[in-house]
Amino acid sequence: MSKIIRIEVFQADLKPHVQRGDAIQSFHTQETPMVRLFADDGAEGTGYTYTIGTGGSSVVALIRDHLGPQLLGRDPAMVEQIWKDLFFHTHATAVGAITSLALCAIDSALWDMRCRKAGMPLHVMAGGAQTKVPIYDTEGGWLHFPIAQVIDNALANKARGFRGVKVKVGKPHVSEDVKRLAAVRKAIGDEMELMVDANQGFTIAEAIRRARHFEQFDLAWFEEPLPAEDLNGHVLLQQSTSLPIAVGESLYSISHFREYMQRGACSIVQTDVARIGGITPWLKSAHIAESFNMPICPHYLMELHIGLCAAVPNCPWVENIPQLGVIMKNEMKIEKGYAYPYETPGLGIEWNWKAIDRLRVAPPAVLQSGASNAGKRRAK
Repeated sequence: MSKIIRIEVFQADLKPHVQRGDAIQSFHTQETPMVRLFADDGAEGTGYTYTIGTGGSSVVALIRDHLGPQLLGRDPAMVEQIWKDLFFHTHATAVGAITSLALCAIDSALWDMRCRKAGMPLHVMAGGAQTKVPIYDTEGGWLHFPIAQVIDNALANKARGFRGVKVKVGKPHVSEDVKRLAAVRKAIGDEMELMVDANQGFTIAEAIRRARHFEQFDLAWFEEPLPAEDLNGHVLLQQSTSLPIAVGESLYSISHFREYMQRGACSIVQTDVARIGGITPWLKSAHIAESFNMPICPHYLMELHIGLCAAVPNCPWVENIPQLGVIMKNEMKIEKGYAYPYETPGLGIEWNWKAIDRLRVAPPAVLQSGASNAGKRRAK
């Protein structure tokens, strides 16, 4: 049995390629808390999580002060046991965003170590269901982009072989959304999938109204039309429209996903591996969805999600929003409208540590076996 003997926790701030804006927020910085685990047999694993500009330091503090010390001396192979123990160790703050984000950084590091030790890539270790996954683009459809730019981006992605594009909705009046969608649908044709995302911006009455206007565009899905906590509103919306309703990026528990599926409140789940607490619960949500004959189309984090999408049989899409390029040495392979999982052992991400050092907001906190309580948080 190996043991975890050292942990490094830190945060790198990444600037998106473009300003990202939707119906409720603007996204200028991706905070990226990261965890490196070291075992006494020489094994290593690196995991990460993210925020869209706030809360990253809280995630780092939770790992440094509470979750990290619980890992020292643990067998890293016992991934499920560790996840459950850490969840209950922070039971007063779970289920919640900060706790889930912190759990993901640790859990993905454990999976990275597990896969590296086994000599297997994540998508094989976690299931091995697909060798490639269709990809759609979101980066070209932000709400503040003018219609001409959205159309140009959509056509460029169509030329790349992408099979779908997503356009943000939530303009002040429904007519503005309709005008944008009509222009994009006309430009890309009927054979390319078109998705829309409201980012929880509507009331139930307005969501029903907009869905009625959106139906003419034969959308692949209507994403996050309502606040995630409004389960009954989603039931009413689903019953009122022929559009598939997609939810999940703002749900933090597999139990919440189960409730949505049992109530008929969605047609597609979009589990975010960071926001649900890591790879371990993400796989559970995917298999629950499979039992409901429902697809899982995850939100964001394409560099990590591609391995998970290829691991399960019910994932028809991975979302293209480039995230980690500036701190990676390798790129996710995209060819003729498909994304391909990494074939190298582990998560498949080859980290550019020099770039990470430049983008870190502070030296890493280091926890290690045998250190005094005061010494567990020293800077490297």
